[in-house]
Amino acid sequence: MRIVAIIGLAGALSGLLAAAEPVKLPYVYTKWKQFTVADGLPNDHIFAVKADGPRVWIGTEDGLAMLDKRTGKIKSWGEKDGLPWKVITAIDVDKKTGDVWLGLFGGGLSRFSGGRFDHWHQLNSGLVNDVVYGVAVQDEYIWAATTAGASRFNTVTGEWAIFTEKNSPMEEIWNYSVAVGNGKVYLGVWGSGMLEYDLATGRWKDYLDPDGEMEIDLYRDDGIVHVIVTGASPANDVVWISTYFGACRYDGRHWRGYYNQDSGLASDFINNVKGRSADEAWFATDKGASAVTDFKTNTWVTYTRDTKGKGGQAVVMRDRDVLETVGMPVGIPHNFVINYDIDGNDVWVATAKGLGWGIGEGYYPGLKERPKTVAKTMPKGDVR
Repeated sequence: MRIVAIIGLAGALSGLLAAAEPVKLPYVYTKWKQFTVADGLPNDHIFAVKADGPRVWIGTEDGLAMLDKRTGKIKSWGEKDGLPWKVITAIDVDKKTGDVWLGLFGGGLSRFSGGRFDHWHQLNSGLVNDVVYGVAVQDEYIWAATTAGASRFNTVTGEWAIFTEKNSPMEEIWNYSVAVGNGKVYLGVWGSGMLEYDLATGRWKDYLDPDGEMEIDLYRDDGIVHVIVTGASPANDVVWISTYFGACRYDGRHWRGYYNQDSGLASDFINNVKGRSADEAWFATDKGASAVTDFKTNTWVTYTRDTKGKGGQAVVMRDRDVLETVGMPVGIPHNFVINYDIDGNDVWVATAKGLGWGIGEGYYPGLKERPKTVAKTMPKGDVR
């Protein structure tokens, strides 16, 4: 009896020592600020966010806002100020001119420049549709992802180009997103997977689920996980892809798929993605903000909000194993995440009820040796 007790005590001590040993863990954002209508936003439903030096542009359901990071003050514009449409679903900034381009949900495309709003729509331009989900600046060209194809506007010549099923490999023409990087333009399309436009050759390439099955992923890592693509974000010669049925990474040769059942991804329903590097990407899910921080080891951090207050938690996972649970007094504003932007060491999180600012004090990429804390018991309704 005594021998058994000693063995049991030794095992317990061994477990405690193992929990305290330094292990390689990812950076966790523990300092957050939240912004809502109480802070000056025109609406809490945030569709788009874009960091622009000391300014952060915010697209809401009821107007445009700009947060000055130096003062913390928010300025907003609505239809009474010349904004042609109140619902803003996409934002990009021309770094050469400082112009702010806005995708409008039902209102077309707008440019905010010198305090004035210019407006393009189906009746006065070559914009293929007025429901614009994504906008991207590519030198003098502006790309718009719409529900009836993609449009490209040459701001120098005024020429428009339209891409649909007639001149590109779109099986469906409902475009969810557009992004520029790696010498290419990437479109996320409902039912047509990811489309890649090579800027050097002017040629299109499509990426579809190879097994052709909408309900399941028949073979692991054989290609894009699903044809309903909501976002494609290039970063360091790789592309991170979000869908309504999982996520994936493509380096030009190899694919890697991620699902909630085999990773730290909070949910397979993903609204968008923002790649930070070849190793790190943030996925906007309906159950929290999930970031893969080291794809080689399948290490993730998922941030969720405490439904009873401003607090939140971050859960660090490798595969499906919880390595660490970190509580914080202020977290992301809401668990339904719609979009992101990366701002140096910081991250901006657009949610269904406010904007979150993750301040990356001491941020480090990848994994770092630090003491492992014993994972707490997961609360009811956790992100898993």
